Amino acid sequence: MMMPMMKRRSLGLLRVFLVLVGVAALCSVALGTRRGNASTDQRSHRHRHPGHLSLHRHRQRAGKEGQVLHRSKRGWVWNQFFVIEEYTGPDPVLVGRLHSDVDSGDGNIKYILSGEGAGTIFVIDDKTGNIHATKTLDREEQAQYTLTAQAVARDTNKPLEPPSEFIVKVQDINDNPPEFLHGPYYARVPEMSNVGTSVMQVTATDADDPTYGNSARLVYSILQGQPYFSVEAQTGIIRTALPNMDREARQEYDVVIQAKDMGGHMGGLSGTTEVKITLTDVNDNPPKFPQSVYPMSVLEDKVPGEEVGRLKAKDPDLGDNGLVSYRLTDGDGLEMFELTTDSETREAVIKLKKPVDFETKRLYTLKVEGSNLHVDPQFLAWGPYKDEATIKISVEDADEPPVFVAPGYIFEVEENAPEGTLVGRVHAKDTDVANNPVRYMIPRYADVEQFFSINSEDGMITTTRPLDRESLAWHNITVSAREIGGHHQDTKVHVSVKVKDVNDNPPEFATNNEVLMCETVAPGKVIETVSAVDKDEMMHRQHFTFSLAPEVAHNHNFSLKDNRDSTANIYVLRKGFGRLTQDVYYLPIEINDNGVPAMSSTNTLTIRVCSCDSKDTIQSCNVEPYVLSAGLSTGALIAILACIVILLAIVVLFVALRRQKKEPLIVFEEEDIRENIITYDDEGGGEEDTEAFDIATLQNPDGANGFLPRKDIKPELQYPLRPGIGRPAANSVDVDDFIKTRIAEADSDPTAPPYDSIQIYGYEGRGSLAGSLSSLESVTTESDLDYDYLQSWGPRFKKLADLYGTKDCSVTDADDGEDS
Repeated sequence: MMMPMMKRRSLGLLRVFLVLVGVAALCSVALGTRRGNASTDQRSHRHRHPGHLSLHRHRQRAGKEGQVLHRSKRGWVWNQFFVIEEYTGPDPVLVGRLHSDVDSGDGNIKYILSGEGAGTIFVIDDKTGNIHATKTLDREEQAQYTLTAQAVARDTNKPLEPPSEFIVKVQDINDNPPEFLHGPYYARVPEMSNVGTSVMQVTATDADDPTYGNSARLVYSILQGQPYFSVEAQTGIIRTALPNMDREARQEYDVVIQAKDMGGHMGGLSGTTEVKITLTDVNDNPPKFPQSVYPMSVLEDKVPGEEVGRLKAKDPDLGDNGLVSYRLTDGDGLEMFELTTDSETREAVIKLKKPVDFETKRLYTLKVEGSNLHVDPQFLAWGPYKDEATIKISVEDADEPPVFVAPGYIFEVEENAPEGTLVGRVHAKDTDVANNPVRYMIPRYADVEQFFSINSEDGMITTTRPLDRESLAWHNITVSAREIGGHHQDTKVHVSVKVKDVNDNPPEFATNNEVLMCETVAPGKVIETVSAVDKDEMMHRQHFTFSLAPEVAHNHNFSLKDNRDSTANIYVLRKGFGRLTQDVYYLPIEINDNGVPAMSSTNTLTIRVCSCDSKDTIQSCNVEPYVLSAGLSTGALIAILACIVILLAIVVLFVALRRQKKEPLIVFEEEDIRENIITYDDEGGGEEDTEAFDIATLQNPDGANGFLPRKDIKPELQYPLRPGIGRPAANSVDVDDFIKTRIAEADSDPTAPPYDSIQIYGYEGRGSLAGSLSSLESVTTESDLDYDYLQSWGPRFKKLADLYGTKDCSVTDADDGEDS
């Protein structure tokens, strides 16, 4: 049985021994067995004092009389073992020793080690129980190992003691420097921050054991970045160390922070990191114009809206802190110029607001103010955040077109004035310093009919013909003025010419309607009130007078009374008017105006007599029923009859001519096709036409003696020509024999199709050398043809064979009779 050492007094000596061993080990560690400064002797000293595990066996003994003593259980007496990390000596490190109280030293007991690293990292001497570490250990990889020890019989491997666990702890040394795991760092802090403003905190880690010694105790310090920044030694918080750090002077700072273990003492390990600190912008700078005075210039011919110049206030701040707004505050050019801001370049743009004139004013002054849009209240005391500059704009002379003295002209001229009458004068001048002479002209499009002309030098406008107010009362023309020299610029002015009225038109009736009068009208009755108009301009006091023409002044039918209000009444003097007697009366009336000179005219008033009912309502004013019955007039009837007679004569003449020629008017005769002319519009090619039939073949039959078989069918059987049918001699030119030969060949050819074919020959018909080739006459002439072969053609051709064969036979018999 395993029993704790504390409960066994009999093991007191062993406990004292183990305590001494532990104290020796702790002393060895405390004396500075460290990596980099521990000596080999110290390590050897540490190794010579390993831990010791032992087991004592107590047998049951008889104590005092009557007292029974029990044997204590056997067990491992163990403690923690320590082994220093990173040992690099030539021999394995002795970790400790196992010993059982059943081990008498005779080698019959074998010690076995199992657990973490057993056999690889830790090995045990199975005889002595000494445990060694064969490899270098790293506490940062594994801080402790749990092992199990057991004593067994060497020969039988039978456990002599139950197994017992113990721990081997790896003793830490300062072998890991501090590390900044998240570096490099980037931080931002506003410019002009107060001293001690926190920028950021950096943190380093140390892999060494923080519970043992000072190996993991870190201290922060600043290596680079002074005197601008500082760092707290214990927390790693970086703070500003100088006041009024200006971003415009320097924006970025590279700070190096160090973390050192061992509390910062000598011999400790350290690590560093970089911190890039950027100063952010605040509005701590007012805008400033680079110049106090900005000279600008503008040509006098520039139009409103055109740009004159630009200026910009400098503000070193960024973003909204550097935005500047502009405005015009003072100056004599506020009415002539305006200011806008370019949204992209943030420049103040001066533009022309109204046209300027070099000859009127040559210099303008403006004051412009530039101010920040966003002001930080923290820095108001550093203001004012605005600046002012002066703009001097000089007007430059430009070659301008001439300027008319008046914006427009209105002239008057009397109508009917003779050619060359003066209408008026236009005047323009060159406002430039050169003051060049000006020439005038009337553009053709402005006076299409050319009523006016202008003197090119002095601008005098005259008429080219008399003007008629009644045709055109106003004339609107354009006059152009151009300076001599310069850029030949011209300007135009509108000229209106009014034609003054002259009383040159006589008055006339206002209306020309007929006056309808009843046959039964009573004497003294007013049948019409006439009025007059005048094409001339009607004056306020202008009026017309009426009177009868002298030739009818004493007529007995009608009278006239002037009403002295530019009207007159027509009265009837008698009664008894009748349409059958006279249906229309013409009354000439003389009209006078009071113009200067006075004009008069005679106008005829037409009075038509009408039939009326008892209420004097007009029923009819037509006179045709009393003069001519309904129908056409005599002249129209005569004309129609004359046209009919002329048409009949033409038809008779045409028929007579056709009969004289013995030709029908319309050809209906289809029996004789030779009388029909069919036109194909197919012209020959003359001598070049090689497609037509060659008449030379007939003229020279020798060239056509060759037999040409038909190509449209393939003959199944060739019959030889009938003996006795010979061909003409080679030198023969008898066309008659040639044709007979061709006929014989055609008749004797069984492959020829049973349809007629038309062959054209040059000599044919009566009067030709060949004679007639008509088959109608062949029955009356002697023929040398033998038609006996028709008998072999079968029953279909029997009748044809009898017809021709019989004739041939009869002819033959007749010949024989004559011979006899």
